[in-house]
Amino acid sequence: MNIVNDYGGSTTPPEHRDSWQTPPEIFAALNSNFRFVADVAASEHNHLLPVYFTEQDDALAQDWAGQLPLGLTWCNPPYSDISPWVKKAAEECRKGIGTVMLVPADTSVGWFSLARNSCTEVRFIIDGRLSFIRADTGKPVNGNNKGSMLLIWNPFTSDFGITGYVSRDTLMAIGRKLLSDREPADERAA
Repeated sequence: MNIVNDYGGSTTPPEHRDSWQTPPEIFAALNSNFRFVADVAASEHNHLLPVYFTEQDDALAQDWAGQLPLGLTWCNPPYSDISPWVKKAAEECRKGIGTVMLVPADTSVGWFSLARNSCTEVRFIIDGRLSFIRADTGKPVNGNNKGSMLLIWNPFTSDFGITGYVSRDTLMAIGRKLLSDREPADERAA
């Protein structure tokens, strides 16, 4: 038995399975809190920050601490293979680069045990499931078959082993407000 099993059970076509984008409202709310320096598991079409690594950049082989300013990175990893991202986040945290990683809320898989032994916080997103943005249509899709959680590696805190909760609806409301405040006045009037 492989103790580092990754998330399975997806019904999404394989060519789109690892390309879902974080809901913009969720990202905006989290970014206002963490002030991310880079999106480390992105593509040309779904990146959420000006600085990002694509599959072609091979973020897992990059030295984040050598290329990025000190801070925390955003990571919505490919759900088909989460384990190497957990290992990379732990490695980079030891070098001063933190990571906030959005993953399925599944504590029964091997990568969760790896994360739990190295991250500073696990934060469960409660009160509903996220509607991720589908790569091929750019539209949010309801029906996510799992809840979500954030794994946080923060090199700037001495805390370790914190478990917390945040409401999806609270994050969505904060994110909507932040995004609407950024729209030009003429777009809000339309």
